[in-house]
Amino acid sequence: MRLHGHEAFFAGGWVRDFLLRRKPKDIDIATSALPDAVLRLFPRSTAIGAQFGVVQVRMYGRAFEVATFRSDDAYLDGRHPSSVTYSGPEQDALRRDFTVNGLFYDPIAGRLIDFVHGKSDIKSKLLRTIGNPGARFAEDKLRILRAVRLACELGFTIVPETWKAMLELAPEILQVSWERIRDESLKLLAGPAPDRGLELLQHSGLLVHILPEIAALRGVQQSPEDPACGDVFDHTRKTVATLRRPSRVLALAALLHDSGKPSTYSADRRECFKNHSVTGSRIAAEACRRLRMSSQETDEVADLVLSHADFLQLREGRESNLIRFLRKPNFADHLELFRANSLSNRQDLEVYRFFRQKLQQYSQKPPAVPFITGEDLIRMGYPQGPLYKEILRSVEDLQLEGRINTREEALEYVKVSYPL
Repeated sequence: MRLHGHEAFFAGGWVRDFLLRRKPKDIDIATSALPDAVLRLFPRSTAIGAQFGVVQVRMYGRAFEVATFRSDDAYLDGRHPSSVTYSGPEQDALRRDFTVNGLFYDPIAGRLIDFVHGKSDIKSKLLRTIGNPGARFAEDKLRILRAVRLACELGFTIVPETWKAMLELAPEILQVSWERIRDESLKLLAGPAPDRGLELLQHSGLLVHILPEIAALRGVQQSPEDPACGDVFDHTRKTVATLRRPSRVLALAALLHDSGKPSTYSADRRECFKNHSVTGSRIAAEACRRLRMSSQETDEVADLVLSHADFLQLREGRESNLIRFLRKPNFADHLELFRANSLSNRQDLEVYRFFRQKLQQYSQKPPAVPFITGEDLIRMGYPQGPLYKEILRSVEDLQLEGRINTREEALEYVKVSYPL
């Protein structure tokens, strides 16, 4: 573009990460070239936001977003400007969200272009809106949540005037679609400081609106026998922060794993949170549906919450139940949640190591092929119905435990134990 007389700079997050010596994720380019000119210059390009002057250009095996310098008119829907006016680099910088995202870099001259004092804020590790905080947040309410995520991701402090506007406008976060709230929240949970993020969400007033199940954990004693453990909210923060490279499903399950405790609390110390995982699984599924998670993700999160307290029981129970648990397709997530939960409860990792050892033993053996199926039961004359599941489960238990070793033994067991 420079060869054709247009200005073109690296913009936004790329420049910020470059100054912080972080590996940039995406390269965004801001240019004086109008969208039609960009499309003509780059045959492998697509207009992905024509009304906002954004074109996606594919080169060198990756995609670049190229946006024309612009000024935004009024935001009528709390997300998009009603119209845009193509402008110059300074006006383009002034319409962005935070000073750390309002920088340009000229790669030809090796020159930083800073109209918003973003470089000094990066040096001081401060997060500040560009211009009036209330006006910036009113344009797009998701920026309130994004401020929390960026502060945690970068390790920055939110300046007082920006924080004050966040407190005032926090209830308006619900004007944003749940899909956008979900994506920003999951980035926070899977980021480098989710524990600090949850604390900021709580103090800013955002948490009670987007995750009321987690706000309800405050003040519920985690262990009546050990007040030093703090409340369930504090325990949850520690659990999420202890996870290692979590997927979005695992991060959300860790956040919600004790969501059933407030409604199952009892003064009886022997059954203080009886069946809290069952209640929590239902609450987790409701939260996932609100956040517009997919059906598969919702089921996985609910199952992780349901099973997180089963490890001790499975260790002491039947071998067949333990093996079934080990062969869950996402058992690694179950085990990682249990590890983080144990450490956050100040428990040792003996049970965790036991399951690691069992998993290693089981993974070295090929999955056993069932000795009999429903078709065998039909041929034997058993009427179809709920009894099939009971018979097949019973035979599988004995097979997994090594008490039945051949198909013939399985058929004989069925004849004797379930006579027609």
